[in-house]
Amino acid sequence: MNLSCLQKTIDNMIQIKNSTKQDIKEIFRLYEIATGFQKTRYTVHWPIFDRGLVENEIDENRQWKIEMDGKTACIFATTFDDPKIWEERNEDAAIYIHRIATNPDFRGQNLVAEIVKWAKVYAAEHKKEYIRMDTVGENTKLIAYYGKCGFDYLGPLTLKDTEGLPAHYNNATVSLFEISLKSNR
Repeated sequence: MNLSCLQKTIDNMIQIKNSTKQDIKEIFRLYEIATGFQKTRYTVHWPIFDRGLVENEIDENRQWKIEMDGKTACIFATTFDDPKIWEERNEDAAIYIHRIATNPDFRGQNLVAEIVKWAKVYAAEHKKEYIRMDTVGENTKLIAYYGKCGFDYLGPLTLKDTEGLPAHYNNATVSLFEISLKSNR
């Protein structure tokens, strides 16, 4: 099998689609696993997320899953508005990606790169010029990984107003990441 046929086979195995209410148990299982991993490596980790937050994202078609071989390999959420983190840059036409959690059975599959490929198409369909993400703290390995996935590291930002954000953002410095799609048009 040549390389292009192999890539087509791999691409056909990966599906990104909206999560449903039937996925909630798996979503929270993956959040719990991710939080446990964060606790072994970092001082800041995810809190227990509110079920209503996830249900609202599902209702608004903003909670996503990557399926591989019929299993949930990864989950993430999106929004077109993130003013508490992106402040004045929130005025830009952007898609924001949050809470990527990978099923341990699928680690090492470069799923963030798959999210980026999907997000480029999704952003174009919605006339967005940027794909953005943030992570709490300055994790150098994560910064390098996101760079390999195509993100520019914009640096750290100390959040001014975290009211209404999940608890891990309280008194936090976040690292900001962005892919500009303006030059790709």
